Amino acid sequence: MSEGSELIDPSAGSGARAIATAPRPASLAGKVVALLDNTKEQGDIILETIGAALRSRYGVARVVVRRKEHYSRTAPDSLIAEMAREVQVAIAALGG
Repeated sequence: MSEGSELIDPSAGSGARAIATAPRPASLAGKVVALLDNTKEQGDIILETIGAALRSRYGVARVVVRRKEHYSRTAPDSLIAEMAREVQVAIAALGG
């Protein structure tokens, strides 16, 4: 490296506003959980596996799977509102 070169710290924060995370429930037992499929390859298979594990290991009452229109777009407000009415916990999932 030549003298006078600058290093960039990749961990330095951007100027973007931080968003606080939602409070986490103490337990998932008896909860209805939404899994949001981002439409990427094998996302549905990953979510099916996660849903089964949530029910068997953590006592989740029901798993609701919803799917975005396209991975590059945000989920529509109507979909988010529907999930908020129906579930206590939501997980956005990533496929390969």
